[in-house]
Amino acid sequence: MQRLMLVEDDARLAALIKEYLEEYDYQVDVVTRGDQALARFRQNQPDLVILDLTLPGVDGLVICRELRQLSAIPILILTAREDSFDEVSGLEQGADDYVNKPVQPRVLLARLRALQRRGHAVSGTDLVFGQLRISSENRTVFWRGQEVAMNSAEFKLFAILAKAAGKVMSRNDILVRMRGIEFDGLDRSIDNCVSRLRRKFDDGTAERIKTVWGEGYLFSPSAWE
Repeated sequence: MQRLMLVEDDARLAALIKEYLEEYDYQVDVVTRGDQALARFRQNQPDLVILDLTLPGVDGLVICRELRQLSAIPILILTAREDSFDEVSGLEQGADDYVNKPVQPRVLLARLRALQRRGHAVSGTDLVFGQLRISSENRTVFWRGQEVAMNSAEFKLFAILAKAAGKVMSRNDILVRMRGIEFDGLDRSIDNCVSRLRRKFDDGTAERIKTVWGEGYLFSPSAWE
């Protein structure tokens, strides 16, 4: 049984979703306020999250960003907001999927199952995203069943980005974690290393390791099919 946290202030809709998903072996915990979501998440440690954006207390985009800093679990945004800006913002804050209300229950179920099939989870010392597996213990990376050769610096950088999946990492944060030094504004070693990593994964359009201009780099947890 999968534990799912549903953050939704519409009591009727939340009850309908809860009733439907529990028929398919989901244990659904309903949270009705945004300012209660993080505490409930820490308390119950769910396997998936469905998140509304318009919530009392704290906006859903803020919650999404803070959840992604805590965990790499799948986050599906379910909202009545139809502005493309909100969709882009949600995905950039770390959401794995964005669904507009109203939605048929069976479609919602299918989207949740698709997220689970991506293997977006942490297992033991391995990080798994779709067809990507990173083993910190063995210092190995497998992509679509093939091992990807990396030197020590490449592996360190790749693991740092993956462990912060969905969160923008600044060059300063990366350098401090890799070498214990701060970014001086001139060091291009991180940029060069990212370029090499992208070539290893045929990521010419920077969909898997994204550049966030003026901020740093973001490892996209949903782009590793």
